[in-house]
Amino acid sequence: MKKIVKFGEDVEGYNIPVLNEREIRAAAGILFLFMFIAILTVILKGNFLLLKYAVVIFLTDISIRVFINPRFSPTLILGRFIVRNQAPEYVGAQQKKFAWIIGIVLAVTMFILIVVVNSHSPITGLICLTCLIFLFFESAFGICLGCKFYSMIYKEKAQYCPGEVCDVKAKQEIQKTTWVQLFIVLGFIAYIFLTVFFFNDTFSKKPFDLFGIENTTQAE
Repeated sequence: MKKIVKFGEDVEGYNIPVLNEREIRAAAGILFLFMFIAILTVILKGNFLLLKYAVVIFLTDISIRVFINPRFSPTLILGRFIVRNQAPEYVGAQQKKFAWIIGIVLAVTMFILIVVVNSHSPITGLICLTCLIFLFFESAFGICLGCKFYSMIYKEKAQYCPGEVCDVKAKQEIQKTTWVQLFIVLGFIAYIFLTVFFFNDTFSKKPFDLFGIENTTQAE
């Protein structure tokens, strides 16, 4: 029973249970894509069906991770398969559990409001946005935002963080960001806004059928 209900893996060389950060990031990417499509369907079509399924799937998956064993989480299994040829990057299990408990709280709230009560409000919109941000930061940057609150709540240092961010060390030259680079980013943002300002009307026009395929189809 202990082998089934357990959180984290015992790996030689690590004095606490750990998880593979690479498969966690892959699983976060899978969930992010699913949630993003579901939310986009709501925004564009006003259809909440896919979002309801997404909430149920998200809640079920993350509950399996926390209350049974991450090894049996469907998305983590898929993530493990996807990154099976990559060397594991171990992360402390305890801070991940704390982060996933936050996910459960958000998912339960969404389940009650959207699935059970069958309602929508700014609260559900804010929770959806929060979930997307958490999943995106995990999958794209390897940054566990929920883990950031772990040391704040428990007043202790997390162990084995992704990218060794828990360890205080001097940045290498390739990691440093110069003022010139920051100005380039700001300039790029300004460029995007100017593009929208000057070309929005032009870009809003529907593209014409270059080869007349639509007209041919309608004529038939």
